[in-house]
Amino acid sequence: MKKINIIVILATIILVSFLSSCKDDNEVITPTVESPNILLIIADDLGKDAINGYSEGSIKPNTPNIDAIRNGGITFNNFWVYPTCTPTRASIITGKYGYRTGVKWASDELPSSEKTLQKYIRDETNDKYTSAIIGKWHLSGNNSTADPESFGIDYYSGLIRGTVNDYYNWQLTEDGSTNLQTEYTSEVFTDLSVDWVNEQSKPWFLWLAYNSPHTPFHVPPTEMHSQGSLTEYVEGVDPIPYYMAAIEAMDFQIGRLMDNIPSSEKENTVIIFLGDNGTPVDVPQSPYSSGTAKGSLYQGGINVPMFISGKDVSRTGTDDNLITSTDLFATIGEIAGINISEINDSKSFKSLLSQSTAIRNYQYSEMDNGNNDVWTIRNNKYKLVVNSNGNEEMYDLINDSYEQNNLLNNTLTSDESNEKLDLESELLKIRN
Repeated sequence: MKKINIIVILATIILVSFLSSCKDDNEVITPTVESPNILLIIADDLGKDAINGYSEGSIKPNTPNIDAIRNGGITFNNFWVYPTCTPTRASIITGKYGYRTGVKWASDELPSSEKTLQKYIRDETNDKYTSAIIGKWHLSGNNSTADPESFGIDYYSGLIRGTVNDYYNWQLTEDGSTNLQTEYTSEVFTDLSVDWVNEQSKPWFLWLAYNSPHTPFHVPPTEMHSQGSLTEYVEGVDPIPYYMAAIEAMDFQIGRLMDNIPSSEKENTVIIFLGDNGTPVDVPQSPYSSGTAKGSLYQGGINVPMFISGKDVSRTGTDDNLITSTDLFATIGEIAGINISEINDSKSFKSLLSQSTAIRNYQYSEMDNGNNDVWTIRNNKYKLVVNSNGNEEMYDLINDSYEQNNLLNNTLTSDESNEKLDLESELLKIRN
């Protein structure tokens, strides 16, 4: 009997050794079911009025690939960010409100002492995931020599600063060096993403940050948009077709990325698509205006699109939960396998991917552009806006969704007064 067992054991060892020797060194290991890939796509300056799936705005771009993400999963109606790009990105990558990190406006610098989402996932999962940020960084002010990889990101390649002067003539930073690029930005970022994804041998987290459709207005390659024969943009020309063309070109590239991810990888990927702040002041559509879009704490500036679909996203349709950009930190961490649902100023909403539940009773945003230091909070009905100079505004978002009637211009009802006190109390907790 013992002799037979020894023979069986030896045969097993030989078989395992043979199978191991047959493995191609370049073979991609498919992530386990417990370890989905995570694809976070951030559009630059994309409001609800400029994308399908929301009632705001009457002119919409042709975006079949973004529509597929939306139709395959959840549309979030009450997702709040910051009114400019840098603090939104900082809030996602740290899970903290801007006043804690000092990042409250465009071009503020993220302190090197902050632990990023990528490093958090690495530390808490025993380096199970590999991470990349490709595209717009804009977390290091005007420092063009910044190295995002020093923040615990495995790979970075893209645009360090906030914008380009020309989509066809710009500086790409990678491996500590900067090189002039003459190809369309969205196409380059997609090429880099395709290459990086297909090089990975373990679960991956890709933060793909297009600088589109941020200004300057321009004409994308013809095959990427459906806005007709656009001439070079000049002041005085209607900018909306150019803005729509940039969105469509980004959508074209998202489709190209998805087409170039192997099916098994794609099926095991959670896809999160969002805008980083509202529509630029040059192109807002009703019910928004230039004064209530990007750069403001009104709904047009901070209530932006977010769609999530893919692996383990079993719900479809719309969700009305009060979600903030900080919540992506804990949510993505939990998707990656970290058993922590709340950290810093972040509450995971991973549960919403499969069931309807309540996540927050309040949501918060803020801004400080050097002239105005303002913050805002809302509950399911009321929104309070407080300026450090003492000015306040209050709106009933159920009956006045686009903030036309400041309730504080009149005497508040008893119910409104109680709601204001409640919001003030919660604001005090958040900011202290």
